[in-house]
Amino acid sequence: MHPANIRLGKAIAQVILCVAVITQVTACFPLVAGGAAAGGAVAADRRTSGFYVEDESIELKAFKYVETNLGEFAHVNITSYNRNVLLTGEVPDEAAKAKTLAYVKSIANVREVTDEIVIGPKSSISSRSNDTYLTSKIKTKFVTENKFQANYVKVVTENSVVYLLGIVTKTEADDAVEIARNTDGVDKVVKVFEYMN
Repeated sequence: MHPANIRLGKAIAQVILCVAVITQVTACFPLVAGGAAAGGAVAADRRTSGFYVEDESIELKAFKYVETNLGEFAHVNITSYNRNVLLTGEVPDEAAKAKTLAYVKSIANVREVTDEIVIGPKSSISSRSNDTYLTSKIKTKFVTENKFQANYVKVVTENSVVYLLGIVTKTEADDAVEIARNTDGVDKVVKVFEYMN
């Protein structure tokens, strides 16, 4: 068989395997939708397809832990990007925070955890709606200002604090921070970037 055909066959097999794994991890999405969404996301950022799948798996495991162990008493967001995990939200006490942090650190393939969980009452629906609105405003500005590929930077907003994640150059990071910082309603910008050489 021609070497080009062998490489093509291997590439197709890897894509099929990726789609199968992703649909097992997310369970709620049909095969075609899961594969298309994952394929688009992988093509749009700088993570490898393997790390993308691992990030999805890390988020799912951490979410299930929080849901099972803290339930209605906590509001914790888990964001994994290139196996670096950002935890934001609120928990009722120090013990809940410590257990959540320990569990997330114990998940296979987690490289680093940035703990931004606060101890206190759960945020209100209006606060979360405002956070969603701020995130969408910042993402829109990324596109309209066109200083870097918008999907290179992931935006997470919690209580009007904006967290920026991604594998970026120093210039891209500076541009993203400047855009986020100058968005009305943003109280603070926190960089959780991984820098490219």
